[in-house]
Amino acid sequence: MNIGICLDRNDFMYDIHSLVKSFFPDDEVHIYTKDDPVRQACRRDLVLNVEIPEYTDRKNAKDSLKRDLYKQLSDFTEKQLPWGTLSGIRPTKIPMKMLSDGCSREEILRHLQDDYFVSPERAELALSVAENEKEILRRIPLSEDSWSLYIHVPFCPSICLYCTFSSSPISTWARRADEYIETVIREMQRKKTALLKDSGSIAPTTVYIGGGTPTSLSEEQLDRLLTAVRHVWDLSGCLEYTVEAGRPDSLTEEKLAVLMRHGVTRISVNPQTMNDETLERIGRKHTSADVLRAFYMAREAGFDNINMDMILGLPGEDARHVSRTLGILEELKPDSLTVHSLAIKRASALRKAIREDRETDINADYGNFGGLIFENSEELMDMAAGTAAAMGMRPYYLYRQKNMRGNLENTGFSVPGRECLYNILIMEELQSIYAFGAGASTKYVYPDGRIERTVSPKDVKTYLERQRDISAEKSAEEERTDGPDC
Repeated sequence: MNIGICLDRNDFMYDIHSLVKSFFPDDEVHIYTKDDPVRQACRRDLVLNVEIPEYTDRKNAKDSLKRDLYKQLSDFTEKQLPWGTLSGIRPTKIPMKMLSDGCSREEILRHLQDDYFVSPERAELALSVAENEKEILRRIPLSEDSWSLYIHVPFCPSICLYCTFSSSPISTWARRADEYIETVIREMQRKKTALLKDSGSIAPTTVYIGGGTPTSLSEEQLDRLLTAVRHVWDLSGCLEYTVEAGRPDSLTEEKLAVLMRHGVTRISVNPQTMNDETLERIGRKHTSADVLRAFYMAREAGFDNINMDMILGLPGEDARHVSRTLGILEELKPDSLTVHSLAIKRASALRKAIREDRETDINADYGNFGGLIFENSEELMDMAAGTAAAMGMRPYYLYRQKNMRGNLENTGFSVPGRECLYNILIMEELQSIYAFGAGASTKYVYPDGRIERTVSPKDVKTYLERQRDISAEKSAEEERTDGPDC
């Protein structure tokens, strides 16, 4: 269905579009103003006319408008959304603030349900995560100049069907992976020089090396990168050092030994599903048996903080498939479990195939998925939460994305003491994140609450060229300033 949203003026366009899209996740939703004759003339199966009232308080006006629109859409579709009118990525922001203001659990739950139409189960989840986050944050020493380090390694053994992260097959970049690592190292060294010049701290609170799949690098390349991290930065006070080893087909005993030798304290071994047919369908080049092998190998190497990811809503999977995955993970007993709701993103290969609504050449890489369901529900999410609880885990981390199946969420569960501190810090925006590599996003958090972001080019070739230009500019500047006095 092709849906048009016609506004009398362009206030709250993003919020309105997000809410309508939540009710019609598989349909095209176009938003425009009534003075746009070109868009108005386009054929639509359904047109919603929305009038924006005059207001003095923007937040209250937005909330009121979304409540009214939600009621209309709910009546029209005869369905309710688990997160009600909340369309942002941080549902815990509301209970976090209310807890800080001294509100009771009852007040917070009532506010989420009555004012935002959040289901009782999702309201309880948001509040529980907020409570656990506040307790964990008390253990993290933060100051005005504290920060965390992120390094992006944009290579994977293969690209998953649903992926839009900044990543490429390692085979494509094998000849330039060394160049990439050296470029990241030079980028970090320049930042260190700038921090020392400004009397800033060179000691990160946490370190997170993500991707992509960092362990798709060779043993020697991984060793060179981690050696540089320890050489450039002061890790003496680092509370957590994470490296994503998510793809089991990228792990070897030698790479695990490299991680251990460099003081990595937390890794991920991510199956996404333990059903081999689905793994093949989504473009994974490993089996569930490979996941078991990698997990036990990591345990034998000495890692006592292993996270595992799973995705609900993968093509063709229903409660039976989810139950199988959860049963195997419960036997493995990882230290944390991140449960994702599949988000069908616009730039993904999966979205392209769905839009075309037919079998395409993409199946040569990803297998046959035409006509398969993409099922997710509160029941499946609660099933995963029940398994996490049976493993002694509690929810500590929560965020949402656009176009999630079932309009649900991503939740991190962990046994106490094994939570990912980096995830909490980046989500709650309590300190700066200095990020390096292609597609890496640096976030500057200032004492007055102001936040600024800078993003490196996602394309690896563009990133390498840009950093080469910066190095040349820096060298020329140093020659000008360091010459002999006349």
